[in-house]
Amino acid sequence: MQYAAFLGHQPLISIAELSASIEDFSLVKVLDNRVAIFDTAQDLDQEFLDTLGGIVVLAKQVTEEDLSLDDIHKVLTNEIGSKRGKVTFSLRTHNIPRDAIATLYRRCKKSLKGQGRPCRYVGSEKKPAPPIVLFDSELIEGKDGCELVILGIQEDDSSRLWIGRTVGAQDINWYSFRDMEKPVRDTTIGLLPPKLAQILLNFGEFLTRETRNQKLETSKQKGELALTIYDPFCGTGVILMEALLREWDILASDIAKKAVTGCTKNLDWLRKEEKILKKDVSSEIWKQDATKPFDLKDPPDVIVTETTLGPPITNRLPMKEVAKLKTQNEKLQEQFLENAAATLPGVPIVCAWPVWKQKGGWIHLDKVWKVIDKLGYRPSLPPEVGLEIPGRMSLFYRRKDQFVGREIVMLMPPRARH
Repeated sequence: MQYAAFLGHQPLISIAELSASIEDFSLVKVLDNRVAIFDTAQDLDQEFLDTLGGIVVLAKQVTEEDLSLDDIHKVLTNEIGSKRGKVTFSLRTHNIPRDAIATLYRRCKKSLKGQGRPCRYVGSEKKPAPPIVLFDSELIEGKDGCELVILGIQEDDSSRLWIGRTVGAQDINWYSFRDMEKPVRDTTIGLLPPKLAQILLNFGEFLTRETRNQKLETSKQKGELALTIYDPFCGTGVILMEALLREWDILASDIAKKAVTGCTKNLDWLRKEEKILKKDVSSEIWKQDATKPFDLKDPPDVIVTETTLGPPITNRLPMKEVAKLKTQNEKLQEQFLENAAATLPGVPIVCAWPVWKQKGGWIHLDKVWKVIDKLGYRPSLPPEVGLEIPGRMSLFYRRKDQFVGREIVMLMPPRARH
């Protein structure tokens, strides 16, 4: 099956997340860094999209025929089927001229009315319907209609259309609710977006794929095995809240008692909201310095964490201050990794490091890579994902208006010696 994914504001990270989350992912084409077309044998839907942080809209191909824009109204009629009552439809396009989109909307509406079917459409030739409108209009479930996705693909001297149907979209209201309504938000330590937390968790699951498949082969239980996630810099628990929604068991710690209390309150709140019982999904939270030995009864499957970005920064700092912050952070990362290697051997790590914006470019951590090499950790990336920055086996997450970005690093543990 072929799908098209409309990518988030960090296209490479969005593609990496898809590759990490879909075991048989095969990238076919990327259109203007905005849409990724890929193959998979899996049947992807809204439930799958709800686990992704980097994909805005997901569409499934509905026909492989060589069709033209004149055929779109027929495809729409076929996808709507024999639904009774008023029909709602939408069109999401890429590389299609605006005047052609306006014509498509008019032609589709005229065709449906000609069949005696009252209809309306959401979105326009200027802008497709926002995901929230797709939910409100029940287009994703297909209850009252559907959204067609039409992509213009240029190949050498020829062009063709890719036609699909939207099967999933980001639920912005749900993101906003769990981000803004949770009882504890600490702006003094920086705010990790829930979408980024999901991305980090999907990278963590990717790193455990081999060991997870081995466990499944020897396990009597059917279906997927729940993971145990450990965040040793838990803060107010954004990563752990997203893990809880996946029903993954949770281990969490932080050097600050305030963070431990806040994380506990947030997880308790989410459990109550979503009716997730501790007997079904366990969680343990305690105070600990992540550079001191971990003393866990059972090791986690993976460590997923944002170590620390340092103090919030609202303006570009002088290079002297950035150098100081960099030195401090290098030392923290070194001590944490040495501790993890010694007391949690065999556990892969997904972590986010700070990157500071300067006039001449971004300032990254450097010395920590020598530590990684010394400890035997193996930096990794999902298949079909190239290096954004030459020589750095990592992904770079940043926003234009921020002065501190994040470098996402995935580390497989040292190979066991025989």
